[in-house]
Order: sequence, then C-alpha cells, then structure tokens
Amino acid sequence: MDFPLVINNPVKNPFVIPGLKKMQIDPQLNPNYTFEAFIEGDCNRVARRAGKTVAEKPGANSFNPLVIYGGVGLGKTHLAQAIGNEVKRLHPNKVVLYVSSEKFINQFMDHSRNNAINDFIHFYQLIDVLILDDVQFFAKAEKSQDAFFAIFNHLHQSQKQLVLTSDKSPKDLDGVQERLLSRFRWGLSADLQVPEYDTRIEILERKMKNDGLEMPKEVVKYIAYNISNNVRELEGALISLLAQSSLNRREIDLDLAKKVLRNFVKSSSKEITIDTIQKMVCEYFDVPYDKLLQKTRKREIVQARQITMYLAKAFTKNSLKTIGEHFGGRDHTTVIHSCQTVKDLMDTDGVFRENVLELQQKVQLAAM
Repeated sequence: MDFPLVINNPVKNPFVIPGLKKMQIDPQLNPNYTFEAFIEGDCNRVARRAGKTVAEKPGANSFNPLVIYGGVGLGKTHLAQAIGNEVKRLHPNKVVLYVSSEKFINQFMDHSRNNAINDFIHFYQLIDVLILDDVQFFAKAEKSQDAFFAIFNHLHQSQKQLVLTSDKSPKDLDGVQERLLSRFRWGLSADLQVPEYDTRIEILERKMKNDGLEMPKEVVKYIAYNISNNVRELEGALISLLAQSSLNRREIDLDLAKKVLRNFVKSSSKEITIDTIQKMVCEYFDVPYDKLLQKTRKREIVQARQITMYLAKAFTKNSLKTIGEHFGGRDHTTVIHSCQTVKDLMDTDGVFRENVLELQQKVQLAAM
C-alpha cells in the first residue's frame, strides 16, 4: 500500500472486526506550520479563525467541510496543516491525515490496478480529520472523484472533519462533479487574499524574529511595499537578501536591498503622480475617492484632501494650479492654504503628524 501509515495488525476489512484498535498513522504534517506562525490580517482573518474553530472541535462545528481557497503562495497549505497540528495537540487520539489531491489520485490508480479499491476507500474512512490539498487537481479524474465522494459521505455522516484547499472557490472549479461541489458548499468556503502592507511587514518581522535576524526598518518597509503578490515571494526575497549579505560579507542596507531584489521588486525610480497619492491617502483613511473631490466640510474628508495636496506639492513637479485642478477644479490658493494647515497641525497634533509621516514613507517607498 502506498499509504503513509503503519498498521499494527493489518486486516482486510476493519469494519467487521469488533474492538479493532485504531491504526497508527503518520499525519504527514510539517510541525513548522502552526497557527502561531500564521500571521492574521484582514486578508485571512475569516479563514484563520474558522480554522481555529475546526481544530478545537473537529467534526462538531458548522464548518464541515472547511474549504480554504486563494492564489499561489498565500498560505493555504500552511493554514490547512496548522489545523492538523492543532488537532493533534488538543486531541492526541484523533487520527489526522494530510494528503495532496495528486497523491490521492495516484494512490487510487495504484489500488485500482490491483483490484483493491475497497481497501483504499476503507482506509480513508478511518480518518478523523482528513486534510486534502489542491482539490482543483481532481478535474476530470472521474474515478478518483467517485472514490472521494464515497469517502466524503462516510466521514461527514460520521461527524469526522474534512478540510479542503483549492486555488479557486468551489463555484469556479471546472471539471469537478456537481455532486461533489454541492457537498463542498455544505460547510464554509473561506478565501485567502493578498496580504496588505502592514501584514506583510508583520510577516517579515516574525520570520526575522524566529530566525534571530536583524534588519534596518527602512529595508523591511522597502521589501514589504514592493513584494505584494504573495507570502512565499515575500519570504523568498528576504532569504535572497540575507544570503547575498552573508556571502558578500556586507551589511544590509537600502542600497543592497535594491540591488539584490531587482528580480523581485517593481521597477525603480517611478514617477509619482497626483493620482497615485490620492489613491494612497484614500486607502489609508478609508475615504472614497469621489468624496475627496467634492465640496464637503466633513472633518475627515477635509483633512484627507489637505494631506493629499500637501504630499502632491512635496512629491510631484506639478504646479499649484495643476494640483488644484485634480481636486474638483480648486484654485491654487486652496492648495497653499491646505499645505499650511497640514504644517500647522503637524506641529500641534501628534496623531495627525504620525499619519502624515507614515504616508510620506509610503510615497517615498513607491518612488524607489
């Protein structure tokens, strides 16, 4: 059998033998994939918290199955295995197994050739928590889907837990049987999105702490700003930088980061536009873009507009008249007044000053 398990007393059909002891199965989990190592952010909060609930009460919760989906390198496998590791910690007697769908399909084909499909299905029906990774690879593997359908039904009816990962939402999976997709929708489908800037910084700082590494804050921010696609690429950029620093016996600074990471980061020396700054400020303060251009006296909108004008004057080559035109046709005197107001508030309001300084850093990073 091509299974990751050790059976003390192998039997052909375990369901007809009363009092059978549980099999000793290697869960195939990476011990480094834990909830503690999985940074929570807006990008993954629902999935992570659902995963914790599943781990605490496997099979006895509303999230069965739990389907975790998202793009490459966003942590699907990490989170799925974190659930398995947490189950083993909280419920040592539970039989947990992590398996990729590709391996599942290959195992099925091997047992099919040996006329042992029943043994294959019976084995998986013994699992308390089954974690199946990358179910999109089931596409067009009809016979494997039939076997998994039988396994799924048995486990679900027996209040065993299923955790599935996919690169797409169940509704977007092509080539998977509708009867399976309908069962995937019985529980919760939670997506993992690209981590936001602050979460990317926290991911880098956590990895550095775990590895006993130190790095200038400006370099961490530079990496976090420019590497935005996925967590795997973010950590890969950090490893590349550390390797080059060690091999060249050179201290890590911003210049080295720019040189080493040019295969990772966006094009450097970009020209910052008024539109770019407007979008940054709107995102930072969670202000709708159209509100920034309207005539309103709401304090949060007025301050966001004034800060945007201040940054546009500082970081672009546009005239005061051009800047004003980008804010609903305001004249240059409004821009002058806004810039002076920002300077005055920075001298008297500590929170306001911190907001402006952080936005200045974001604009500077965008220009690198």
